[in-house]
Amino acid sequence: MGPVHPPKIQTFDVAARVNIDNKGVQRAVEEFRVEPFGLYMSRAIVARPTAHWIESWLLPDLGICVTDWWWNPGHERDQDFYLDIAVIERGEKCWRMTDLYLDIVVNTGRDSRVIDVDEFVAAVAGGLLDAEAAEYAMHRTHQTVAALAAHGHDLDAWLATLGIRLRWRDRP
Repeated sequence: MGPVHPPKIQTFDVAARVNIDNKGVQRAVEEFRVEPFGLYMSRAIVARPTAHWIESWLLPDLGICVTDWWWNPGHERDQDFYLDIAVIERGEKCWRMTDLYLDIVVNTGRDSRVIDVDEFVAAVAGGLLDAEAAEYAMHRTHQTVAALAAHGHDLDAWLATLGIRLRWRDRP
């Protein structure tokens, strides 16, 4: 693994209907939806050969961003959901997400796997994450995996116990 990057920070500008990545690149968002428990975003992916659409739910109280990727034929992945462990700040018009390196791949009814541990360790060792952020990331990851396991690795079943119902687009 090469040098690790600083934490990725994204802005979700609901008023302007754009998603801004850590490099300042703005991408048009087709739909934002604000719910008491989080923020939904749905947009096209441009110039990426592996996927053409992304839907994400930012769930600040849980410290996770749940993503459903729409893969291009031949690039499908063995996953139902991809969870970023993150610090998510709610805003009136803009939300902000700081990715804390650790991710969880969920295969409904089968398993939930923590990935990118190497990036997390390198970021902590390199001083890119302070002790408080690292501890938060570890707690969120362990609590999320435990909750998923307790509910048969079913994200919807776990979230339903918290009064959260994620609504997604219908696929063509």
